[in-house]
Amino acid sequence: MGIPNISTFSGFFLLGFSRQPLLEKMLFVIIVISYLLTLLGNMAIIILARLDPRLHTPMYLFLSHLSLMDLCYTASTVPQLLFNLQSPEKTITYGGCVGQLYVSLAMGSTECILLAVMAIDRYVAVCRPLHYVILMHPRICLQLVAMTWLTGLTSSLVQTVLITQVSLCGRNVIDHVFCEVPVLLKLACVEITFIQTELFLFSAFLLLVPFTLILISYGFIAQAVWKIRSSEGRRKALRTCSSHLLVVLLFYGTAMATYLQPNLATSQDRDKFMALLYGIVTPTLNPFIYTLCNKDMKGALRKVIGKE
Repeated sequence: MGIPNISTFSGFFLLGFSRQPLLEKMLFVIIVISYLLTLLGNMAIIILARLDPRLHTPMYLFLSHLSLMDLCYTASTVPQLLFNLQSPEKTITYGGCVGQLYVSLAMGSTECILLAVMAIDRYVAVCRPLHYVILMHPRICLQLVAMTWLTGLTSSLVQTVLITQVSLCGRNVIDHVFCEVPVLLKLACVEITFIQTELFLFSAFLLLVPFTLILISYGFIAQAVWKIRSSEGRRKALRTCSSHLLVVLLFYGTAMATYLQPNLATSQDRDKFMALLYGIVTPTLNPFIYTLCNKDMKGALRKVIGKE
């Protein structure tokens, strides 16, 4: 790997998998394919939710914003990652690194809250179907979406500002694939226990409060499904929630494994692969989970393809 003079470069070096050239080549091909699928799948959901009148419901409004978040997140990380995988100089500017950090935190925080909002929507659909039109009125849904974006963008700004205040003393070699909170804090040359505690509590709040709401919602849903006597009624209720539940498990499983783990020495390669899992694989799988598990979305897709 060719690294320019560190003393004259004001950005960062993202080493990634530079010690494993063959793995880099394999990852480049895999990530290109995954990124194209991410773009295709998420853009298809957004377009279908706009074009098909049957999808003009709260569920698909939330789903289209979830797809938009995945597009924003991957756009901030994947092009730079692909460039570094095929380049001998694994560099990213300081502004690019901060921007990547801000967008990833913003989209992660926003997605946490949106998944909770979607769980509440599923609760109302299953447990309060007669009041669904009133409780999930389009105006209320738009307000929920606006609140979700505002909270995520604001919380990310606070966290990003905190991290940029940490003194690095010229250290700019990051043994990772993205600019993320844990790896940037490792470059600190001053005592950061207080900032680490603040960021941990911030992350725990943003992850655990929405997750608790999701658990409560699905607790009530499980009770409602248990009381349904017909097997067809149970299957219909489960179909209503299955895709969202899969996405929740995938998102929260990887997020908690990354941001809520103790501050102990862990395998660097493990952290890198975990970052690729939630940063690339999850946004790729989300649209396919929702389309394969949802007959309305599949019907809208067949309708569009049929017209073409």
